Amino acid sequence: MAEFASLKRVEVIRLGLLMVIMTADCLAEERALYLVTMEDEPAAFLGGSNLSHKGHKHSEVSRAHAKRLVNSHDKLLQSTLETGSYTKLHSFKHIVNGFAVHTTPSQASKLRDVEGVRLVEKDRGAKLMTTYTPKFLGLREGVWAQEGGERNAGEGIVIGFVDTGINPTHPSFAFNPFNPFTSNLSRFSGACEAGPHFPASSCNGKIVSARFFSAGAQAATTLNTSVDFLSPYDAVGHGSHVASTAAGNAGVPVVVNGFFYGRASGMAPRAQIAIYKAVYPTVATLTDVISAIDQAVLDGVDILTLSVGPDEPPEDTITFLNLFDIALLFARRAGVLVVQAAGNKGPGPSTVVSFSPWAVGVAASGTDRSYPGCLLLGNGRKVGGLGLSGPSLGNGLFLHKLVLARDAARTNGSFPETPSLIEECQSPQALDPRVVRGSIVICTFSEGFSNGTSSVTAIISTAKALGFAGFVFVANPSYGDFIAEPIPFDIPGLLIPSVADVQVILNYYERHTHRGESKLVRRFRAKAAIGEGRVASFKSQAPTVSRFSSRGPDFIDAKRNPTDVLKPDILAPGQRVWAAWSPISASDPILEGLSFALVSGTSMATPHIAGIAALIKQYNPSWTPSMISSAIDTTATKYDNHGQVIMAEGFSIGSLYPSTPFELGSGLVTPSCAIDPGLVFSSESWGVDEAGYKDYVAFLCSLPGMNPATIKIAIGESCNYSLTHPANLNLPSITISALIGSLSVQRTVRNVRNEPETYLCAVLPPNGTTVSLNPPWFTIAPQGTQELDVQLNVTKAMNDFSFGEIILTGSLGHIVKIPLSVFPISVQKR
Repeated sequence: MAEFASLKRVEVIRLGLLMVIMTADCLAEERALYLVTMEDEPAAFLGGSNLSHKGHKHSEVSRAHAKRLVNSHDKLLQSTLETGSYTKLHSFKHIVNGFAVHTTPSQASKLRDVEGVRLVEKDRGAKLMTTYTPKFLGLREGVWAQEGGERNAGEGIVIGFVDTGINPTHPSFAFNPFNPFTSNLSRFSGACEAGPHFPASSCNGKIVSARFFSAGAQAATTLNTSVDFLSPYDAVGHGSHVASTAAGNAGVPVVVNGFFYGRASGMAPRAQIAIYKAVYPTVATLTDVISAIDQAVLDGVDILTLSVGPDEPPEDTITFLNLFDIALLFARRAGVLVVQAAGNKGPGPSTVVSFSPWAVGVAASGTDRSYPGCLLLGNGRKVGGLGLSGPSLGNGLFLHKLVLARDAARTNGSFPETPSLIEECQSPQALDPRVVRGSIVICTFSEGFSNGTSSVTAIISTAKALGFAGFVFVANPSYGDFIAEPIPFDIPGLLIPSVADVQVILNYYERHTHRGESKLVRRFRAKAAIGEGRVASFKSQAPTVSRFSSRGPDFIDAKRNPTDVLKPDILAPGQRVWAAWSPISASDPILEGLSFALVSGTSMATPHIAGIAALIKQYNPSWTPSMISSAIDTTATKYDNHGQVIMAEGFSIGSLYPSTPFELGSGLVTPSCAIDPGLVFSSESWGVDEAGYKDYVAFLCSLPGMNPATIKIAIGESCNYSLTHPANLNLPSITISALIGSLSVQRTVRNVRNEPETYLCAVLPPNGTTVSLNPPWFTIAPQGTQELDVQLNVTKAMNDFSFGEIILTGSLGHIVKIPLSVFPISVQKR
């Protein structure tokens, strides 16, 4: 009995400790951001209508309904969550009915069981994903000429940008009183929100609207008031770069560090700009991004540019049904063309972050322009590198002493820093000024650059403080090659990212450097000079798919199971693009003080497509988003400026392989053909506004293993109609992730010309398949439609996707190309 009492006291103690631990856990539960969607229709689609296209988006009915939605959000939170346990950040009410809330996981879990709640998803955060590209893409002689030149190209079209904001004082966004805008923007209703660095006068006619969204950012972290400005002002530079690439004024001089690099022009230089700042130097949240998307569609933008978004696929739902992609679906339903960066996670397969067929996913390429720099060694050999800097003293002909940084370490006194910082030139105190002054100093990639604690900015500071004649930042054999882009240096500097090239330099250096028994250098006899690195060369074979550009195949879940949609959709210049910048440059100190920057990323490719879409919309004002995206895709080219198949960069420097649709989508955009494609992919199943949306719902309902209840919960639509196969979605491409035996796929094309045209059909079948088309030729009436039946059969099972193409050649000169991406699994149906 005593023993039992003792055990009981122990259990009581244990229980007490457990309760203390549980209480501590509850007290320590950290808040997070959650996105919640509700069942009632948002204002844009009240009663099944599309208010943004019917002109009623600001009607009394619409405003009253939006107010009711906000009240319902407040009441739900008050009745479900504990008082003081949450903060509502934003109510979505135009294209999405829902809200963002800052609360704990345990409180958020209560919302999942509430009647009327569809989805509760944790905010995954968001990441940021020219002087020459108009000429490279043929705009000056092509589309611009047809639309009245650069003074008219894009006028009447509003492009919305969800990004880091805009630098309103930049000349790329200046209003020209001698060439005022004459287009009627009565359908557009933005606003100008003033704040730090952004007076109300910033909305000048070129910038027609500017808003900022910060509720998510302010809830997620403590903002840095010195850079996280609560205004539409861009402290990063990224948003300004994107906006000017799409719609910057034509002919703006690009001057960096006193050197003239040419003149910058946006793709649609007369398009007008609507800014929706949702990304801050310190943090970016999907709460703010989705809030911005909702507002942009309400305001009435024609095209929405997203060089920002989730950087990883959702973990607990299919890729198409996360809240970000649902918001894009509803933007498309409202008649807005959504252009989205494919991602910068290449060159591995299945790395795209643009998943859905209702958004145009853009891959990045280089152009034929390069900025070759070089290091001239004392033996006459030249080693190529990268660096937008002037030459060393003597215009690169006067040879300076060449010094390896680790051979110039201070020998007297103590230096507390690690040896890696010495060879990385990160501190003036680490190097002997008598050795390095007036020398070309070799700084080596080492541990600090590997773990992100070192920077090229620190190298430049050291070089200036100690009076280097110039610096060379080189790869380290212990770490391998590194990826480099040209950076504007205000002192002579060069990046040499190839270990093989560095070995040439080090071999020469060691042969001309005399060392004592202790390995200390007694005499530096190696000589070198840095050549001019700011003059462009136009000899490169181009385009080439950039190494960083994310690849397909598209996938349906976090396990990366492939799906029947081609991603990316299209290729555009995105490597080494000159465009506007913000002098604050809060996230990239090496570009501080500059008004232009040479930047790379699919973020830079995306606005090229947005601007070109604006030109197509101006030329064909009645076209729907599906028609515009179809025209862009079917007229793209898969061949470079030498007439060869476009190549793609691999993992190692200099490695290239022939690209496939999973690298470049339909190919490199060809604007002069896209404004007159002949045929577009279009459906007559429903009315114009709803056609594409209904098709997308049917596509979702046809996905293998999809539970109709999941669709109903996610987007509020019943699966009353589904496609016989997901590949039957009427896209300008055909992707089949698992072809077993045979499959018949249908497509519908529309003649957008005002005259009949006869088309002859040809097929290049993917390996392991046969492909036949019915009809093999057809004549299509003006504005008429034609159904095509594509029969695919497996002749040999393959271990991976193989690729082909359907080509429709018209009697009036139109050529329509449809990429085929097929994985032949088995000859026989199982």
